[in-house]
Amino acid sequence: CSSDLVLAEPLVREVIVVDDGSTDGTPEVLARLGRDQPRLRVLRHAVNRGKGAALRNGFAQASAPVVLVHDADAEYDARQIARVAAPILAGEADVVYGSRFQGRRRWHDWHAAGNAVLTALSNRCTGLRLTDMETGTKAFRREVLQRLRLAEDRFGIEPELTAKLARLEGVRWVEVAVAYARRGYGQGKKIGWRDGLDALRCIVRYGLFTR
Repeated sequence: CSSDLVLAEPLVREVIVVDDGSTDGTPEVLARLGRDQPRLRVLRHAVNRGKGAALRNGFAQASAPVVLVHDADAEYDARQIARVAAPILAGEADVVYGSRFQGRRRWHDWHAAGNAVLTALSNRCTGLRLTDMETGTKAFRREVLQRLRLAEDRFGIEPELTAKLARLEGVRWVEVAVAYARRGYGQGKKIGWRDGLDALRCIVRYGLFTR
């Protein structure tokens, strides 16, 4: 279980799991874990509302000084949490993105190619130089997150979050390389081409127009 692996990391003070209306037995697994893990907090949506809604709920409940997003599908290794949090803990950054593509060849499938295009367009709008705008592991100082008002419910939260963070004065960014084991649709992967089009809408909307 990804939550169990995250809880095993020494840096982790609390784990907030947002169960976004799952129907696969996740609530029962989390209930068993929660009985033995006082650091685990479970927030449940009665119906599926999307990644953005889940992140907004988790951000609102987080109490630790450093907030780290870690997708719960085991594509990202929980042992990399310390690497992602390190620049903030060292006082060198306020926002850290864990890049799947930094220093690597990116064009290995259409997901990677699409991500490269969306990241490049996002960079043009924000002035950043990211290699992986849509990464599922990232860290923030909590007071930075508290300055944001986020609205997107689905995967558009990624370009919205990036654009709104980029507008904040004095925010220091670091991107670090992370390992990634991509799942297929048969293993439960959800994002598709429609989400790519929606991400494009959000890049334009939040990168150029909406403050």
